[in-house]
Amino acid sequence: MKSHRQPRPAAPHATRPVAAAAQAPSVTTLDKLPVRATATIREVQATGHDGGALKRRLMELGFVPGERVQVLRRVFFGHGPLAVRVGTSTFAMRKLESSLVEVVLA
Repeated sequence: MKSHRQPRPAAPHATRPVAAAAQAPSVTTLDKLPVRATATIREVQATGHDGGALKRRLMELGFVPGERVQVLRRVFFGHGPLAVRVGTSTFAMRKLESSLVEVVLA
């Protein structure tokens, strides 16, 4: 007699390649990016208290998804503003603004 059992599907973790997890892009925020590191902007977050005005202003300055960005310098041992280059422009940013810019390491 033949058995009418259905074969069991493989476990979900068995089908996922191990190398894919190692190649996942490293996502962080601009305020945590090391000095001289280059990254690509993924998203600019909005703050709840200003109705999106800060996000809009950052995007007007050139902090748009897909743009390359680099931290040039940190002031006061990481507690002060950052010198940041986006495109061909250089800006000084407070920690509040730089924490809203989500980046992917290049």
